Amino acid sequence: MTTALPTPSAHRSPALRLQLVGDRPPGTSVRGTGDGRVGYLVFLPADVDPAALMRSHGIRPEGRPLEPARPPAPVPEPAPEAVHFDGALRIDRARRLVEVDGRELDLTYMEFALLTHLATHPNTVHTRDALISGIWGYGRIGDGRTVDVHIARLRRKLGPAHRGRISTVRRVGYRYVPDHR
Repeated sequence: MTTALPTPSAHRSPALRLQLVGDRPPGTSVRGTGDGRVGYLVFLPADVDPAALMRSHGIRPEGRPLEPARPPAPVPEPAPEAVHFDGALRIDRARRLVEVDGRELDLTYMEFALLTHLATHPNTVHTRDALISGIWGYGRIGDGRTVDVHIARLRRKLGPAHRGRISTVRRVGYRYVPDHR
């Protein structure tokens, strides 16, 4: 069985009336709005001009283009110091160079990032997960062995005199100790 639907014109009222409803007198401020303006959502038939309807009821229409909200401008972080030096270890971020006792280390991109992060946050214990997300830039994928392997390579490249600067905190992660002697 089929039922005929009435045409849209059958539902239209002959006279439209716009009425704003609110419990505050005109001109009083609403908490959170400085100028007392409040927005209303009014549904109108497609053939009705909203600006003309508002003018006919003594309301001044305001037209504003719809623009996507712009994110706030990022606050620039202070530039990290280009050279970090603590006794025997010298890290030059601008040139991506690490020297130990005047000897330049041949580090991969991730080894440099890891050593720089650890050295610029001395005596802070870093979990493997925090290092993976902070240095590698992704969440928990696989296990913490990636960090362990990079730490082992860094210790080997630092040499026997300085490998103790990266200390293991058992079952947690790693910390950089500026002067291990």
